[in-house]
Amino acid sequence: MVQKRLTRSNDRVIAGVCGGLAEYMDVDPTVVRLAYVILTFFTAFSGVILYPILWLIMPEKSV
Repeated sequence: MVQKRLTRSNDRVIAGVCGGLAEYMDVDPTVVRLAYVILTFFTAFSGVILYPILWLIMPEKSV
């Protein structure tokens, strides 16, 4: 059994955080990016704080 690992994606727009989350959940990266924008807007822009934190915490995908 292959264990999934949450890593930043090479399919990146800024840092690969949304792409990495999409790969981990097996969904389209565009869906995750749209959900991020909508949730950021409706949660008093808390996503602006969350994204850099995830950028620092999530490891780079190893080849």
